[in-house]
Amino acid sequence: MDNLIQEIRQCTICEKFLPYTPRPIIQASVNARIVIIGQAPGQKVNDSGIPWDDLSGNELRRWLGVDKEQFYNKDLFALIPMGFCYPGKGKSGDLPPRIECAPQWHNMILSSMNNIKLTLLIGQYAQKYYLGNNSKPTITENVKNYKEYLPQYLPLVHPSPRNKIWQKKNPWFEINIVPRLQEITSYTIR
Repeated sequence: MDNLIQEIRQCTICEKFLPYTPRPIIQASVNARIVIIGQAPGQKVNDSGIPWDDLSGNELRRWLGVDKEQFYNKDLFALIPMGFCYPGKGKSGDLPPRIECAPQWHNMILSSMNNIKLTLLIGQYAQKYYLGNNSKPTITENVKNYKEYLPQYLPLVHPSPRNKIWQKKNPWFEINIVPRLQEITSYTIR
């Protein structure tokens, strides 16, 4: 796995489409129990080189009920984005993750991990890719119907501050989903 991670960190497959020098960001171990598949690193994460090292990461850790030490323990959590490098800025936020990464690397990474108990699918790109025809028409419906995807997957909305409006419109998420996620997480990483 260490060799694979090094190979990924040296990847330049989509270099010509990126605004900066490629900096693939990933955390994984053969022992990881929970895989978090997100979108792509943002500017702050690209700068630090640490996955989820931003406000979205703070919110995600709160949802999971874990601290930074637990979250950055690669034997507990694998942090694998759909696109490993910062894709750049778009009109209303970051551009979508590059499409080359998941088909190139995900299967190799995931097939090396035999202790996975749960995969969190954060946002539309991860959900469409992994749920395929089982995906509902909207992220909201995927998240509401999370039980249909357990025990393998648990779809979540992105924890970005931009999604605070979504959370206010959908109070059931904080009331029902977050406590269930914390319960599953606590049980899984023990």
